[in-house]
Amino acid sequence: MATRDLAVGVIILSQTVLGILGNFSLLCRYVLLHVAGCKARCTDLILRHLTVANVLVLLSNGVPQTLAAFGLRHSASDFRCSFLFFVRRVARNVSMESTCLLSVFQVITVSPQNSRWAALKGKAPKYTVPSTTLCWILNVLMNTIFPLSVTGEGIDANITRKMDLGYCCAVLYNTTTASLFTAWLSFTNMFSLGLMLGASGSLVVILYRHKQRVRHIHTNTVSARSSAESRATQSILLLVSTFVFFYTLSLICQLCLAFLINASRLLGSLSAVFTMCFPVLSPCVLLNTGDSTVSRPRFACRRSNKLTKQ
Repeated sequence: MATRDLAVGVIILSQTVLGILGNFSLLCRYVLLHVAGCKARCTDLILRHLTVANVLVLLSNGVPQTLAAFGLRHSASDFRCSFLFFVRRVARNVSMESTCLLSVFQVITVSPQNSRWAALKGKAPKYTVPSTTLCWILNVLMNTIFPLSVTGEGIDANITRKMDLGYCCAVLYNTTTASLFTAWLSFTNMFSLGLMLGASGSLVVILYRHKQRVRHIHTNTVSARSSAESRATQSILLLVSTFVFFYTLSLICQLCLAFLINASRLLGSLSAVFTMCFPVLSPCVLLNTGDSTVSRPRFACRRSNKLTKQ
């Protein structure tokens, strides 16, 4: 086994273990908060879907890539390769769109009453469940064609181009159809990315103006509420920045794999590492940046329940 393959295997295995532990820890926090009776915000459900998508990305990408790095590359069947590739694409797209929805819903939540977003504050919670459900359904439908072009066995001589994924190969039998479908998926990804960046820019502006307005306010209640909203907004901005950074790096590697005839396996390994960075780091961002939803004390939720019953 080459030293490079061993190093890649150790890195991806570490990412998989740490990412799964972090995301399951985050899911356990949400379960405990629900049991404690905490009132959920409209962004809570989106964060849960994001966490589930992150776990699927880690399992569908980390496990086979680790096995491939340790020399078990040819043990996967065509069906297994197709299924893993399908799950990875769906989960990664849902992760992107959940992050996009998260930033958009946060803009609506923290926007001032005199803004154009104010009218949506009361309606936004009603669209949380349909939005997250639609993300899964659309991505499952759009990515159905992709598993048909993935193989884990020998490569046919009639194939015009192949892309090494590490644990199997993605092949192109019909270049025109594949190009059109890839262009469509790229358009949807770029739309989500643009909407995410636009919402993040609005969050930065709103956060800056909000700090300017409350600078001279010393009321404890207003200060505590403003601080909680600011921490939640900052954590989402950090989450979006992390996603955009590693998505860009992964996209560059995938473009090189798609267009280079004899691309190095190192590019495939780097793409896998960059793809898994966001699922690994996102629970750390949410757990350590003081997000008021995730780190809310249990006794405060129980106390809130008692006051409501009284």
